[in-house]
Amino acid sequence: MRYYDKLVFELSKPGRSGFSLSQEWADAPLDLDPALLRVEAPVLPEVSEVDVVRHYTNLSQMNFGVDTGFYPLGSCTMKYNPKINEEIAALPAFLGLHPLQDPETVKGARTVLDWTDRLLAEITGMKHFTFKPCAGAHGELTGLMILREYHLSRGDEGRTKVIVPDSAHGTNPASAAVCGLEIVEVKSNAAGLVDVEELKPLLGPDIAGIMMTNPNTLGLFEKDIKEIAALVHGCGGLLYYDGANMNPLLGAVRPGDMGFDIMHLNLHKTFSTPHGGGGPGSGPVGVAEHLVPFLGVSTSGFHGNFGVILRALAYILMLGKQNVHLAGRLATLNANYIKECLRDAYKLPIDSVCKHEFVFDGLIDDGACEGKAGATTLDVAKRLLDFGYHAPTIYFPLLFHQALMIEPTETESKETLDDFIAVMHKIAEEAAADPNILHAAPHNAPISRPDETTAARNPILKWENEN
Repeated sequence: MRYYDKLVFELSKPGRSGFSLSQEWADAPLDLDPALLRVEAPVLPEVSEVDVVRHYTNLSQMNFGVDTGFYPLGSCTMKYNPKINEEIAALPAFLGLHPLQDPETVKGARTVLDWTDRLLAEITGMKHFTFKPCAGAHGELTGLMILREYHLSRGDEGRTKVIVPDSAHGTNPASAAVCGLEIVEVKSNAAGLVDVEELKPLLGPDIAGIMMTNPNTLGLFEKDIKEIAALVHGCGGLLYYDGANMNPLLGAVRPGDMGFDIMHLNLHKTFSTPHGGGGPGSGPVGVAEHLVPFLGVSTSGFHGNFGVILRALAYILMLGKQNVHLAGRLATLNANYIKECLRDAYKLPIDSVCKHEFVFDGLIDDGACEGKAGATTLDVAKRLLDFGYHAPTIYFPLLFHQALMIEPTETESKETLDDFIAVMHKIAEEAAADPNILHAAPHNAPISRPDETTAARNPILKWENEN
């Protein structure tokens, strides 16, 4: 076993220490409730300082992020995070804030929120935003609660159903269910867009609204959105915009102008703040003017992840009105460039101009769908790790059996894209010549092919002392 593959407990030697404390500090009395005191000392590793440093440094190098390589994760917009954002968020005047401070002492923070509200409203076509939601799904739930409250305030208690496209993010139906609403699925047509003819029979007095993202999860712009908005509004429903795919629309098209009444934004995607591994996130919810009374006004200091909001504001101000539109255009250009360069080796189920992302349906000559020992989408994803690239999103959306969903974002150079394209072609050639190369991948990672099902169902989350 390599040194850096060992757990810190495996490096432990009795009596070894990585720190020293003065006897005066060690003997200092502690005024603690006896009920909080341990009966026995915890089992902790006994290691030197250099072992501790190497342990955590090696752990950090086993992680993958946008600072270490290309991260073409579809539907997540893993764009580079400018370091000036971090500097702004780390300013002592902001870093030391507490949500229970006297409001008179946090006027600067209130100005940040008001400023960001106005900028996001201008970008999206909404009237106002609340910053309380801490993530996209949290924003979805908040937005759906606003939607439901709007109908209840009008005595319209029969609107208990929400329409969700079959290509939607999984959080959409989940959020609706948590909100106590019934989900009605609308099918996509052959072009990958919401089938308007399938939508019409679903509309009625029981429909509270429809949840959509545009571009949709296939990276395709819903060109019939104005007709869809008219149909849903015509039956008394509202339109909810899932902002996960807002990146390609920056400075080009606004959800409010499409007819959406409520939306959330993922500041940790569209506006370049770090995310992954469970956080941090921010999912502010915006509403059209007629829903502002339901947005909720609070003088409290609890406004979600304030540091993420600061980073987003810094990003918007850095781009400025004259440049914010370039983000969407370059993201769209990069996605179409990769798609066109790889269509000779990977199946393109929908041949159309995409926006920020697109979906392949596995390799052209994989044989996997026929039950042969060909390379699957999972094999392609695993093999990419050997070349220093994070895998794209795989097996989503569920519309395709071997879905491979790629989103390059606007922050990657042509050289990076060309290198990625060359590797994808190499993997396709390996799959045709000897699929076993892919079946055994990754070859260079600390762990190759763990039993992912068992790990998900029976995770081992802590070290157990066998002695």
